[in-house]
Amino acid sequence: MKPHAKTERQATDPSGVRVETGAVPHAHPHHERRERHLPYETVALVLQGGGALGAYQAGVFEGLHDAGIRLNWIAGISIGALNTAIIAGNAPEHRVQRLHEFWDTICRPAATPPLPHIFEHALFNGTEVTRQMLTAFQAASAIWQGQNGFFQPRKPTPVPWVSSSPDTASWYDTAPLKATLERLCDFDRINSGETRVSVGAVNVASGNFAYFDNSRIKLRAEHFIASGALPPAFAPTEIDGEFYWDGGVVSNTPLREVLNATPRHDTLAFQVDLWSARGPVPESLNDVSERMKDIQYSSRTRLVTDILQREQRYRNVLREVLDKVPESVRKEDAWCQLAEDLSCGKRYNVLHLIYQQQKFEHDYKDYQFGASTMRSHWSAGLADIRKTLEHDSWLELPDNDAGFITHDVHRISK
Repeated sequence: MKPHAKTERQATDPSGVRVETGAVPHAHPHHERRERHLPYETVALVLQGGGALGAYQAGVFEGLHDAGIRLNWIAGISIGALNTAIIAGNAPEHRVQRLHEFWDTICRPAATPPLPHIFEHALFNGTEVTRQMLTAFQAASAIWQGQNGFFQPRKPTPVPWVSSSPDTASWYDTAPLKATLERLCDFDRINSGETRVSVGAVNVASGNFAYFDNSRIKLRAEHFIASGALPPAFAPTEIDGEFYWDGGVVSNTPLREVLNATPRHDTLAFQVDLWSARGPVPESLNDVSERMKDIQYSSRTRLVTDILQREQRYRNVLREVLDKVPESVRKEDAWCQLAEDLSCGKRYNVLHLIYQQQKFEHDYKDYQFGASTMRSHWSAGLADIRKTLEHDSWLELPDNDAGFITHDVHRISK
């Protein structure tokens, strides 16, 4: 039987949280999916890091898949890199199913059986108090026993002041993640060039940011694990004699890498963020910790797009000015030749999707891997991309003087 993805019947609780009540056949079978042709040379999916929040990105991808939008570049950091591996490492018709398998795997406890589905569902959809108790318990469970197919505590427990080797200098062991990726991903497909794949990490020794890209090197499970090796929870991953940590230590989104790529192309980028730079001023110490994470890991995506928009406007204006200079002058004048190299008439469109935090979530939201919470995140991503794609004009090439535009379904477009 040909694998197919499943979606869930949704229920909405008083706080607006939507969770599954049972699997049903997908409303839009993938074999009926029609590819949508867009006027761009590059259509990229850019995935930020954020641990358990990454199920939101899986929902966004499902919506893109259902809409027939073909991606030719996927770039991610941390959990975004793991989602990237699952997507790029499978045939298009199996990708949503494999994402479900991945998230269903890692959202189970590493040692003890998961809570009975009906019981967890009742707690999650009960009162605000029962939901917070459940999510706090699941976050605590991740700390003391790890997550199935993802990470587990080191035994014996490391002693902080005792030296060991770099690949064991952490609280948890990610060997289960390697097995999970190798089970769910076809690395020959990832390296085939069918889709460009980039994941970011930090060289621990030099402090320099590194992008592992299948257009330059052959990617293995270790490259994706390195991108998610956030210290001190996870040890650096050794690749060709060098050790790498999570790219989020320096920058939590690869958007700049995608938009600054050369040669330049007309580009549509779906930027999927898990942390919102905008948020309330904290009123308690717990709120302070949570807000710090939001600011630290949001990577100021909007600042990045503002800077890139300004840069592209200069390139675009320079291109327009050069077009008014006689060709004979342009060929002979050194300044015109330099301007030719610097100019660019390509167009860039960034569709920004940002996870909107729920009231029940706290500073442990990035390691709270409960199944009901995961499905809530997934549903939010699916809903946001569907709302985004309702705006047909947002998919058009920008026609402003900058040749660069951003749209955000949760904010007024720029």
